Amino acid sequence: MAELHFNAEEVEPANFDPLPEGKYQAVISASEMKPTKERSGSYLELAFTVIEGAYNGRKVWARLNLQNPSATAVQIARQQLSALCRAVGILNITDSSQLHNLPLQIYVVLKSRGDGNGLTNEIKAYEAIVKTGTVAPTPAAATPTAVQVTGVGQPVAATPAPAPWA
Repeated sequence: MAELHFNAEEVEPANFDPLPEGKYQAVISASEMKPTKERSGSYLELAFTVIEGAYNGRKVWARLNLQNPSATAVQIARQQLSALCRAVGILNITDSSQLHNLPLQIYVVLKSRGDGNGLTNEIKAYEAIVKTGTVAPTPAAATPTAVQVTGVGQPVAATPAPAPWA
């Protein structure tokens, strides 16, 4: 038995329902290389945090299979990473932490969970945020995108910095 001093009236319960389909302004708040379930490759897991609207603070995740026996899976992941890099205006990266805290728009859809237990979110598109009367940021140089893959299963450390969208 554990002694607790907790009042549930002081804490809102967590909401794990998927977000409704739609476009959301978000930032990447965390990233980590993880091994695939079969341990035959690894994927970059990206945690996105919604930064505006009714779902401010909610999280959505994406997995990019950057190292996989399936060439098709790798090609799709690289195309998704390219779209994401273009949306935040950084075309040449060496570490996934370079993508953290940069606002972008994500298009979220609902899909059936693989285990048949309800719905989950999937990010289908990444876009630059364009405000009325402004032009979307243009990346400095059109160079190939690269991701440093270090320590599969280890979090990628991000340098703490104030969020530019705050």
